Amino acid sequence: MATGGKNLKHIGRFMIVVAVGLLWSAVVSAAPDENYNDWLAMTAHQGAVAPGTVITKRNWQQYQQFMPVGMINMFEGKYFWKMPDDVEIPVGPTIIHPLAPGFQAATEKYGGQARIVTLPNGHHDIQNYQSGAPFPNPSGPDKGIEVMANRWYEPVPRVLASLPTNMDNFCGQDRFGSKACTKTILVYRRLTHNWDPGRPLNDPRLSNVYYTEWLMVEEPEESKYTADLTVYYEDVKQLEDDFVFVPALRRSLRLAVSARCAPLFGSDMTHDDMRGGFNGGISVFDTAFLGQRKILALTEANADDGYFPERYDMPLGFSKPSWGKWGLRLTNVVDVRRIPSMRAGYCYGKRIMFEDAQFYHELWEDLYDSNMKLWKIVWVVRRAAPVPGQGISPNNGDVLETYYDVQNSHASYVTSADRTGTDLLFDEQIPSEYRDLSKYSTPGGLMQIMR
Repeated sequence: MATGGKNLKHIGRFMIVVAVGLLWSAVVSAAPDENYNDWLAMTAHQGAVAPGTVITKRNWQQYQQFMPVGMINMFEGKYFWKMPDDVEIPVGPTIIHPLAPGFQAATEKYGGQARIVTLPNGHHDIQNYQSGAPFPNPSGPDKGIEVMANRWYEPVPRVLASLPTNMDNFCGQDRFGSKACTKTILVYRRLTHNWDPGRPLNDPRLSNVYYTEWLMVEEPEESKYTADLTVYYEDVKQLEDDFVFVPALRRSLRLAVSARCAPLFGSDMTHDDMRGGFNGGISVFDTAFLGQRKILALTEANADDGYFPERYDMPLGFSKPSWGKWGLRLTNVVDVRRIPSMRAGYCYGKRIMFEDAQFYHELWEDLYDSNMKLWKIVWVVRRAAPVPGQGISPNNGDVLETYYDVQNSHASYVTSADRTGTDLLFDEQIPSEYRDLSKYSTPGGLMQIMR
């Protein structure tokens, strides 16, 4: 998702720099922390939005009680990235799709058994978790962390992939309108805490691994075969491992911990932003629960978002009415920050996340830098789609993430649908070649690239 052709040409060189240990010099400032008290007060008594309503630049203030702070800022025109004059948000009824039957059954069987334990070093552990949603009814002093635990173990397919026939689009633009795109393929895999009927709770082949993320650049040609692998462990106290395959070296390198803040493939997204908006784990983050609010969200979108920039409302790169109708979704609003012992040098001071209360995935984020100044506005579209054995899944169709960097006037657009509208593939839909666990879920598999 480079913001210019020059950045794309240097992806390989940049990844090498990251691999040898990019050091981040940001220090948490003593500046006052911008809080959400005014926004929480303004949204405390929410009404409804009638289906058929169309929100525009002329009437948006009537509906700002259903907008996160970042969206309000864009309607106000506070930053370079602002709503186009012709923006239209058509509102329809809120559609609720049931979660996967296996996930619901696991939640009924195991829900409520897990507990949060905070260790002397400030890290958090989740004990007694088996499968499903660990905390069906978050409550108590650890409510925020319980909400994030549900997010971390959200109901996603066992394996999902975007392949050469339906490659991800990673596109970006700068304030001058320069645009460039990277195409990648990906294979994500869930290995433990399984809830798929007829399968063991933990995959015996990698029983200590919870989740793996494998991505590789296919286009442009000069960056082809640059690949990235992240391994998350079943023990949440064990920090994830990051690896990169560098084509120029024909070898893989293990990344430093600081690489969690490094831009992914030259984009405005970091490793800690992947997986739809948050990818940092649970153990090293404190989470404060701010409340529940209904926000406007697009969860029934069609595949028009695969056409960048032709079918986006430019220059912002926002949805057009043809994408589908928005609805009101009840969200858990949380304030997520690195634990104090790991805060120095981390890229973000805080994340304000709006996590869907039904399917446990964020629909919007406002990201603040270490000085607690708004840095990035993250808009997330989750499209419902059929998943084998699950019916219509509310959280696993085409994914669109847009990162608006309001400090540097960059923007990055990610979509898992290609220009033909082809969506992600799941489980048995994926060709057997890409279900190879060793090749796509282990560091050794990176060495099979370019063979």
